[in-house]
Amino acid sequence: MNDQYSVLPVAKAMQVFAYVASQAHDVTLTEVVQALDMPKTTVFRYLQTLSAAGLFAHDIVQDRYGVGERFRELARIDQLYHSLRSTAQREMDELADGFRETINLAVLDDHEVVYVDIREATRSQRFQARIGHRHPIHSTSLGKAIAAFMPDDRVDAIVGAQFEPRTYRTVTDLRTFRRHVEETRKRGFAIESGENEDGVTCIGVPIFDGQGFPIAAMSLSAPDNRMKTLVERAAEALQGAAKRVTTSLPRVSAAL
Repeated sequence: MNDQYSVLPVAKAMQVFAYVASQAHDVTLTEVVQALDMPKTTVFRYLQTLSAAGLFAHDIVQDRYGVGERFRELARIDQLYHSLRSTAQREMDELADGFRETINLAVLDDHEVVYVDIREATRSQRFQARIGHRHPIHSTSLGKAIAAFMPDDRVDAIVGAQFEPRTYRTVTDLRTFRRHVEETRKRGFAIESGENEDGVTCIGVPIFDGQGFPIAAMSLSAPDNRMKTLVERAAEALQGAAKRVTTSLPRVSAAL
């Protein structure tokens, strides 16, 4: 990375963070100062700031610093998402090879789904979604698959009152969205027909973390005319793949 874009105080704070996090025991202010050869006042401010953020824990009685619960939780979630992507890759490859259609993997972030991996169809047609793109929960089979297995009050809070119309077929009211969610919950997979992109039908299934919370979803996307003959077979294959991914994940929760 070019040094002209570095922020020196942040870089120094990261030195402090890396040192404390790498120690097998809690450390004192003096130990950090001596190890990093930084001014005592500067190190103290960094330690206190990182402690206030929950990344460090400060034992006031012993006056020692160690890794905080917030950092441990983030590390567990990172492990969970790494395992998700790694395991899902194999399943997505098999689905893409078997169906020759587009396979998507997405996670929930606030009121949207974020695409974290995609296998493009081995055909000429390409769809709008790209890795890193964000789409609304209410207009995607991915979002509906996740929402269907969340508590109703959590779904209402996430979706809110705004329903952005992506196409003329997009669900634009809470009552209809709730009905779609209930139908998804009953059959175990979501169907979205032209609600997020004209002429495209998607089938989505949830992936759960170790506590049974829907952490992600996997979907198969195809043009409307091709999907007509694929629904049942694709839904069954997706559910099997999602179950195997879920089983392989570490038994931790993604919820902070």
